[in-house]
Amino acid sequence: MRTPIPDYLEEILEALRSEDNGAVADYIPALAAADPDRFAVAVTTVEGRTYAAGDSEVEFSIQSMSKPFAYAAAIADRGVDVVDAHVGVEPSGAAFNMLSLEEGTYRPKNPMINAGALTAHSLLVGAGASRDERVERALEFFSALAGRQLRIDEEVYRSELETADRNLAIGHMLRSYGILEDDPHEIVDGYTAQCSILVTVGDIATMSATLAAGGTHPITGERVIAPGAARQTLSAMAAAGMYDSAGTWFTEVGIPAKSGVAGGLLGALPGQIGIGSLSPRLDEHGNSVRGIKLFRRMSKDMGFHLMETEPTGTRAVRDVRTDGEATIVDLQGAINFSSAESILHSLEQDAPSTGTIVIDVSRVDGFTDVGRRMVLEGMRRLSLDGLTVGLADPEGKLPDPDLGDGTYPFDATGSAPV
Repeated sequence: MRTPIPDYLEEILEALRSEDNGAVADYIPALAAADPDRFAVAVTTVEGRTYAAGDSEVEFSIQSMSKPFAYAAAIADRGVDVVDAHVGVEPSGAAFNMLSLEEGTYRPKNPMINAGALTAHSLLVGAGASRDERVERALEFFSALAGRQLRIDEEVYRSELETADRNLAIGHMLRSYGILEDDPHEIVDGYTAQCSILVTVGDIATMSATLAAGGTHPITGERVIAPGAARQTLSAMAAAGMYDSAGTWFTEVGIPAKSGVAGGLLGALPGQIGIGSLSPRLDEHGNSVRGIKLFRRMSKDMGFHLMETEPTGTRAVRDVRTDGEATIVDLQGAINFSSAESILHSLEQDAPSTGTIVIDVSRVDGFTDVGRRMVLEGMRRLSLDGLTVGLADPEGKLPDPDLGDGTYPFDATGSAPV
């Protein structure tokens, strides 16, 4: 059986491909030349599986999507108390390139706007670190999160540095208030290099999934970010990641997120997945038009809103056993997207050795809507593979188990399948 998740991602891209509102970021010459029709998405589960669709191998500059990861690195390098003394965590309600300082302390409101991101970058490594040391720290840390060696796009870097007047002005203002301790020109230079690191949507999904997994890399199992730093970063993303539209975003989509002016958009749903998308046309807030629509669609379809109150599950596949001429898959817990994805992955990787398969849901606590649909789709695909599919459901946990084509699994409740 082939898991339906890649097909779902392709379906979303196809449904949104005709959307042509917005424009590429033309204030940076290198970004103005971007292909506006590029479109890609990837999701990485906290268990380390990545699914991608569209132009998923295309590299693009990370831009402001670097901000949450640099913030996490600054906390790792200097400690949360030092970072908190320099940058706040309150939403600014202003555009990304506004000064937005707290009254009295003059701290930037949060690390997701440019003033806060420049401050976070300045805190990398340690007091008195050089420009090159800070850039190398960012590149090394981002590469560890992505699981591969990343690199800087020198053309984008030079192009952005030539148009960095506003960031330089912000840097000098922060220096005048004592927030920045080093030369603003070196800090802006290093921050620009940080924003010019090249990634794919798969890299972004994996980096985001590391945050979603509390700082543990989903593929290597390595502890890359301390749990407290991961929580702090996700909280800042939820509050301010989408700038002056953060409230609308979190109400409608409910996924801690961060955008970039190259057209990237990332999301990290705690305990479940990381998401990365690419579509270069931006709205008036500097966010990807198709990326926002894609995230809205996924949040609605998959029940990804962080404030959803449906129960989450743990290890969904309790056992896979053979009884006579049938393979029995025992499920357990609450079946949401993550647990259903785990079930589909198990069915894809371990093909039944018999011609009959029974899905036993007698130990399942309940299904979310997306969990129900995904399990039924998996059963449909097993049937299309030529298997005889049964359902053991003594308490009616999976009512009306139509496989989507008017067919139903045979009832295996109360008797050993033969």
